[in-house]
Amino acid sequence: MERRNFIKSIFAASAIAAVALPSSLLAEEPKKSGAKKKGPNDMSFDDAVKAITEGKEVKESDKIKLTVPEIAENGAVVPVKVEVDYPMTAEKSVTAIHVLNTANGNSRCADVMLTPANDKAYFATRVKLSKTQEVVALVALSDGTFMKAGKSVKVTIGGCG
Repeated sequence: MERRNFIKSIFAASAIAAVALPSSLLAEEPKKSGAKKKGPNDMSFDDAVKAITEGKEVKESDKIKLTVPEIAENGAVVPVKVEVDYPMTAEKSVTAIHVLNTANGNSRCADVMLTPANDKAYFATRVKLSKTQEVVALVALSDGTFMKAGKSVKVTIGGCG
C-alpha cells in the first residue's frame, strides 16, 4: 500500500506544480500609473514635424495632392497617395515626402527621399491608423522650405492593436 500512496502523492504534487508554477514564472505586470507605456519609436505629431523641419515654418499648400479614403473600413491598411505639382530639376525639386498621422503612438508613417532623377514627386503606400485622425503629407523642397497638406480619415476598425 505504500507504493500506491507514493504514486498518488507524486501525481498530486505534479498536478499542483502544473497549475501553480507557470503562473509564478510569468513576469509581474507593471502597476498602472495612468500613463501609457511608450515604445522606442513613439513620437507625437508635433515632435515629428519639429524633427523633420528642424523648427522651420511649414506652410499649407494646394500644390500637394493627398489622396486618402474618407472612410477606412480597416485601419490596418489605409491607402495613401501623395503627388506634388512641383518641378523636378537640378535647381528646384522636391527632396522628401513624409507621411504622418496625428493620433498614433508613432506619428511617422513613411519617409521617402527624392532626387531630380525621379522626374516626378509621387509616392503611394499603405499606412496603419489606430483611430479616426488626420493624415498629413509633409514635403521638403530643395530650397530648404516645407509645405504640407492634410486630410481626415474616419477609421471604423482600428489597425494598431
